[in-house]
Amino acid sequence: MSDCKSIILLSGGLDSLVALGMCREEYGIDFALTFDYGQKSADLEIDASHKICEFYNVKHKVIKLDWLRDITHTSLVSDSKIPTDNLETDESAKSVWVPNRNGLFLNIAASFADSFGYNYIIFGANKDEGQTFPDNTVEFRNKISDVFTLSTLQKPKVVAPLINCTKDDIVKIAITNSIPLKYVRSCYGSDRRHCGICESCRHLKKALINNNALEYIKLIFGEE
Repeated sequence: MSDCKSIILLSGGLDSLVALGMCREEYGIDFALTFDYGQKSADLEIDASHKICEFYNVKHKVIKLDWLRDITHTSLVSDSKIPTDNLETDESAKSVWVPNRNGLFLNIAASFADSFGYNYIIFGANKDEGQTFPDNTVEFRNKISDVFTLSTLQKPKVVAPLINCTKDDIVKIAITNSIPLKYVRSCYGSDRRHCGICESCRHLKKALINNNALEYIKLIFGEE
């Protein structure tokens, strides 16, 4: 797209990494926002996002949201254990839910878009997570785009290029397009190596196996 300038929400995870790799040239992505809200994996997500931005030559800014940690009891930020059993249940989803996270992040991105003339905001919503989390759905994307037509002068459109893709699809896209999966940080935990047992790790591992990307299993999880 000519004269297109975009900003992306980048956590360093699979979805945002692949969204950046897919859309950087088409949408003119030149700026990425990473959020530190006290999550256990914050330092590692920031490190991964920084490496990804260096790889793609994209400007990178980290925004701290300490108050968000204070108003949530999610296991991602609290002392409670991150679920590794009975996954993909309502209880498990609630334990990793951060209040209005995507809505908040996108609104912050919209402020940057309004100030610096970005036409689009890219984020990594996907089909699998949309089945559990309402802020990963087509309906959410469409409605928040509508809100920005009223709350900003720039009127940036929210784009979720993976919204109809499963994790298997996303890994396939990464491999097909030589997107650097070696930089990915999808684990909810604070150890440098992915734990392999939280829900995010399991989804990533399964998608890698289904795409026969076994070299990344060893690289990311330390498994043969």
